[in-house]
Amino acid sequence: MRVSVPTIPHVLTTASNAPISQAVAVERIAQFLSPGNVALLTGAGVSVDSGIRAYRGKDGRYMNPNYQLRSYLGYPPVRDALPNTTHCAFAALQYTSYVSRLITQNVDGLHKKAIAHVWDDNLISKRILELHGSLHVCFHGHVVDRDTFQDWISTYNPYWKDYVVGLEATGQKPRTNPDGDVELEGVSYDDFVVPKCPQCALEGRHNTNQKPAVIFFGESIPVAVRNRSFHDVEQSDRLFIVGTTLATFSAFRLVQRAVKLGKPVLLLNVGPTRGDGLPGVEKIEIPAANVMWDVVRTILGTRFAADPVIVDLSKKGIYNPPSDS
Repeated sequence: MRVSVPTIPHVLTTASNAPISQAVAVERIAQFLSPGNVALLTGAGVSVDSGIRAYRGKDGRYMNPNYQLRSYLGYPPVRDALPNTTHCAFAALQYTSYVSRLITQNVDGLHKKAIAHVWDDNLISKRILELHGSLHVCFHGHVVDRDTFQDWISTYNPYWKDYVVGLEATGQKPRTNPDGDVELEGVSYDDFVVPKCPQCALEGRHNTNQKPAVIFFGESIPVAVRNRSFHDVEQSDRLFIVGTTLATFSAFRLVQRAVKLGKPVLLLNVGPTRGDGLPGVEKIEIPAANVMWDVVRTILGTRFAADPVIVDLSKKGIYNPPSDS
């Protein structure tokens, strides 16, 4: 499957849902999730409160060394980002089995971070699917930890290492997008060196370019990932969608699949989406951070205060949206 990003129809970008109060939104979402066995599909909007801006477009591909430099500069803020209150609320719903499967379009790993102290890696891999990959590993035939790859880039590019150190020392942060890319102006890329994979070189491979384990626009999603995403939707009783415009077909087709199977679908997103007006899709427009912990509290009742894991999760989570988001 190839990742395509169609334009959201103009009629949808100008339409707006009727205003809804926070109390009514909480009640409706809780009612939707209470039966359990919910598949949750998330997008970049969920991570905005962790300081990661929503995706800006389809610029930057790993084949261009310019992307490798921008990603080198942009990866540390994504690596260091912490789960926000919405991530932690979803983790509570996963822990209590109301959300049985989570599919995320995000590559920041924050859903995994939010529940890592509750679930082991094996359970996390079974219950969380990163539809478009992850920034935290690089590979070209061989898996390389992303932090190791960052060290390789620093070794090959001392000037850019000093540049990063200078940014950190002055507290400056380039504008970072969800894919770990940054926006730079007036910068020359001519002297940037992309490291080669040592193992590939030892094996005599001619193509030693490396890339993050991320699906870029125009690339194909692995068949196994596509099949797993369909399976997760099919095995769930309903689909809850949060923080996404559903612009990528890899995500939108999951909504189509759920609708075709007659499953209830609820979309929580501020602003237009590709799912707006789709028969069988109900939409609520209100920020997830404003309602999700109240939703958890409503669903769990007395267990909310009695379960130490839930209490701990309710105290975690940052709220640090970008100043220009």
